Parts: sequence; C-alpha cells; structure tokens
Amino acid sequence: MKWQRGYRSSDVQDNRGRSAVGGAGMLGPALMIGSKFGLPGILIALAVVYGLPRLMGGSSQSLAPQQESAPGQSAPDERGQFISFVFDDAQRTWTEQLAGSSQPYAKAKLVLFTGQTPSACGTSSSAVGPFYCPPDQKVYIDLSFYDELARRFGAPGDFAQAYVIAHEVGHHVQNLLGIERRVRKSGGPTKGEDSTPVKLELQADCFAGIWAHSTKRRDLLEAGDIEEGLAAAAAVGDDRLQKQATGRVRPETWTHGSAAQRADWFKRGYSTGKPSSCDTFEGAM
Repeated sequence: MKWQRGYRSSDVQDNRGRSAVGGAGMLGPALMIGSKFGLPGILIALAVVYGLPRLMGGSSQSLAPQQESAPGQSAPDERGQFISFVFDDAQRTWTEQLAGSSQPYAKAKLVLFTGQTPSACGTSSSAVGPFYCPPDQKVYIDLSFYDELARRFGAPGDFAQAYVIAHEVGHHVQNLLGIERRVRKSGGPTKGEDSTPVKLELQADCFAGIWAHSTKRRDLLEAGDIEEGLAAAAAVGDDRLQKQATGRVRPETWTHGSAAQRADWFKRGYSTGKPSSCDTFEGAM
C-alpha cells in the first residue's frame, strides 16, 4: 500500500510503555463492541468480539502518499506511523461518505498501548486483541497483535494490518448511524450463524471494504493488497478459529461469521464502494 512515511495523527494517542493504572470499572461485554480481536483463553484472533459500534479518530495532515512499501520494523516506529496514516485515511473516507447526510461523520481516537490499558470499558490486556470501547469512543490496539496475526494466523502484510483498523472504523460508523442500537432493540439470537453479533461483524467487514474501494480509486493500492485483506478477513472466521483451537466447528456458537462470509462481505464493500450494499440486516441502512 502506498502511504506517507513519518505520518503522525493528532487523533492517535501513544500510550506504549506506560503501565495501566486506574480505568473505569468493567461495563460488560455487551458494551465493549467493535473489535476485540481474540478468543480469550483460546486464541488471539483478528476477528472482533461482539460489541457495540465505535467512534474513530480524525485526520491531522495531508494524506497524499509520498512513499511506498509495507511497514516493517527497520525504521523507528514505522508501524505506528502506518497505523496513523490508515486510521486518518479511513476516517476521511467516511467523512466523505456521510457528507450531506443527516448524520455526518464524527471523529474518534485510537490508542496504542503495550500489555494492558485502562479504558472506559475497564482495564484490558493485549490478549483480547484490538477493540473499540463505545463509552470513550476510542479504538485500542497493542501493535504486537500484528506479529501474532502474521505468524500464527497466516495473514501477513500491510493491508492485512490496515483491514483491522478499517474494520474498527466500520463499527464506529454503525454507532453513528444508530444501526447497533436499532438491531439490539429488535432482539434476535446472540450466537449462531444468523445472530445479531455475526451480522454486525460482517457489516463492519463490508464497511472496511468500502474504505479499500476508496484506496483503489485514489491509486493507493499495490499488487497483492486486496488479497492480503481478504486473507486476513478469512483468517479470523469463526470456523477457522474453532478448527484451530479445538478441531471442531460449532456454528451455533459463532459471533463473527465464517471465513467465507467475512471475506465475501469485505469483497462486496470493495466491489461496490456503497454503504447500501452492506445491509446485513433488512432495512438497517
């Protein structure tokens, strides 16, 4: 992916190396929505543990790409710079998408942390993976998660990393549009292939695809990028994670969707670039 090296976002808060002290009491799993990337006690995954939609950060400088190539660890904090660039770029995309609508895009923040961090959803560790906390409207991520994503789940590459951030922004969009609140009030199963959590996660994958569509339109894509994003989406499907963890697949317990579903909805958003194509609920958009 083409991106601007040295990029810094005013909406990214760097708490790496700081100890987690204090933090609000845990509000419960139903309020920690968006993406908790992991199955606590079993796997760390790129999939989002069911939660409410979240808000995401904003842009601080021009997004014109100046450099190409994937973020590595050779340059000082190159990965943090890449995350800043993607986060702002995804938010700018949704600012444009929602311009002129009854609900314009509102900025959120992204917090980089090490080990564990306090949030309005309680103190969380890197073991849960990236997540979004609705009460403080922030995305939290320990960048060591990306090493796990590449090594353990076979989804390397800069665009796989970008997919994680774009998915979180997708949950924020759900929150702004009131989708999560409406579907929860309407009831429905909380686990299984056709459950509310699965539909929310698949929609966030589709929203991530819309951002990917914008990068193609703006000539930010490089060869293999979309394949990396699709591989990351599939790598965190419930069926693959369950198969790896226990050797069994139990669709009645799913909260994120299958590998095929996640990749398909990401692809749908990428192909159309239209939020109306991402209605995993009837009439949710």
